[in-house]
Amino acid sequence: MSLNKTPRSNRVHIALFGKRNAGKSSVINAITNQDIAIVSEVKGTTTDPVYKSMEILPIGPCVIIDTAGIDDSGSLGELRVKKSLEVLNKTDVALIIADATLGVSDYERELINKIKEKKIPVALVLNKIDIADENKISKDKLSNQLGVEVVCVSSLERIGIEELKQKIIDIKPQEKNDIKLVGDLIKPKDIIVLVTPIDKAAPKGRLILPQQQTVRDILDHDAISVVTKETELKETLEALEGKVKLVITDSQAFEGVSKDTPNNIPLTSFSILFARFKGDLLELIKGAKAISNLKDGDRILISEACTHHRQEDDIGRVKIPRWLKQKTGKDFEYEYSSGSGFTEDAKKYALIIHCGGCMLNRAGMVSRIDSVKKLEVPIVNYGIFIAYVHGILDRALEPFNNVKKIWDGQ
Repeated sequence: MSLNKTPRSNRVHIALFGKRNAGKSSVINAITNQDIAIVSEVKGTTTDPVYKSMEILPIGPCVIIDTAGIDDSGSLGELRVKKSLEVLNKTDVALIIADATLGVSDYERELINKIKEKKIPVALVLNKIDIADENKISKDKLSNQLGVEVVCVSSLERIGIEELKQKIIDIKPQEKNDIKLVGDLIKPKDIIVLVTPIDKAAPKGRLILPQQQTVRDILDHDAISVVTKETELKETLEALEGKVKLVITDSQAFEGVSKDTPNNIPLTSFSILFARFKGDLLELIKGAKAISNLKDGDRILISEACTHHRQEDDIGRVKIPRWLKQKTGKDFEYEYSSGSGFTEDAKKYALIIHCGGCMLNRAGMVSRIDSVKKLEVPIVNYGIFIAYVHGILDRALEPFNNVKKIWDGQ
């Protein structure tokens, strides 16, 4: 992935829901001005959620998600509906598409309530108004009844499409100024050293996504980014003669980098930065505290948000279990999940160890953390876990004053 392309995890996720044949795919094609979704009069044409990353003016970079009809029936239909509703866990803006010729039914009302419970911005889109009885459409009345914004469109005639785009802009979550990757920790002209191991797990010819995004955030805040391997870190720091304000390392090199970085230079990891940027750093810190309470035979879930080729010394299946054994001296049962699947039975785990979540948007990662938080199941991410088991979490949290105080028990 090149640096000039917005990664999917940083795009606004717009999901369309509704009955079969309500015109979800047609609305997508009208919004994007492209034939990217299959349109058919046959009910159930869309079977599984379909994701499409694109730029839509004036909305900007986004991911459009087309889902199966929520009124699908039978055992296979129920599975499709379940997959459609799971999309809510990563949705920034939800659009409920209803056929204006049929009106709003209990299906749409129930779905709107589900979405509002999750505090996701939602709008009701009445499609096919070109063939509907205008006297039976009361947009303001519906909006008051349902407590949501209502937009009337015709995807076929492209009526109301620009109004719908503007409505998406109006209701989409605003970026919070206090949620930054690294920008609030640095000042213009600061020199930041990024330690990026180039081993057999590193993608050929490029940096991994967290490294790319951190470089970009440093540049956006007018600071200076210096990238080096862990084997050249000493020489890099010596060459910069005490001018380095922060060192950020890949978690797997944490232990060695900590030894090579003077104590007067703050140190943290990409994974810890992403724990704060995309998730809930405080909750993940609590997960690290829970490691000392683990017992022999406890069940642990190791979850990764992406799928990748397993290496001989894979971090999730080899290194983490090894480090946990060395830290606790205990034996545990491990289960694994990857990709879009997480867990439907978190309560059975004594601990969940999650990757940094660079492939998830913030809504997706927060949803995972919140789902286990409600069950009082501790969760920690790779970077925090690795710093903890190597005894350097105290140091890695120093750049984050408020979190450090809580970790220290203040």
